[in-house]
Amino acid sequence: MTLSLFDQFMSPMFLGVPLMALALLLPWLILPKPCHRWLNNRFLTLQGWFINIFTKQIFLPINLGGYYWAVMFTSLMLFLITLNMLGLLPYTFTPTTQLSLNMAFATPIWLATVIIGLRNQPTHAFGHLLPEGTPPMLIPILIIIETISLFIRPLALGVRLTANLTAGHLLIQLIATGTFVLLSLMPAVAVFTSILLFLLTLLEVAVAMIQAYVFVLLLSLYLQENT
Repeated sequence: MTLSLFDQFMSPMFLGVPLMALALLLPWLILPKPCHRWLNNRFLTLQGWFINIFTKQIFLPINLGGYYWAVMFTSLMLFLITLNMLGLLPYTFTPTTQLSLNMAFATPIWLATVIIGLRNQPTHAFGHLLPEGTPPMLIPILIIIETISLFIRPLALGVRLTANLTAGHLLIQLIATGTFVLLSLMPAVAVFTSILLFLLTLLEVAVAMIQAYVFVLLLSLYLQENT
């Protein structure tokens, strides 16, 4: 039976039970927790330094009212990075290649930022739908366009994360398959493709971290507009 390249993105099953929940719980089991000693080890120190730098970078342009979101955004960032990185290991599954999961992350947080904006500053929130100085003839069209752009934000967040990870995994599988086939036919070309595969894997590691950062960064920008 010929398998499709997209079979790797199907949710794994064991005895008819989907293992998505196990994949989602795995990052919290891997990340170490701070200990009660005076000095931490190098990994915990590096982890704490990274969290502090990320939190300061994300919340630098946000008002004081948005600082309550720091814990959630930082946890989401670490969670997405861990899920994306685990998907690069052999015989593993990447939950963030599922659009439904990414939409489940993006939609509630985006909706919460919109509700906060409508509750705290409704005039400013509705003002985004109509730029100042718009000609009267263009007002209905611009309101429709801005409303569509507002409601398409969570879809854009989910599709961006899904598409980038899916494309990278497909490229890795295609080049790895080509390297395996060319190994016995053209060894010199197989060595070149294996080097290309190694470089692509390093690129995917960077993409896994950057896409998680971009996902949280865009959510923080939506929060900035409504606080």
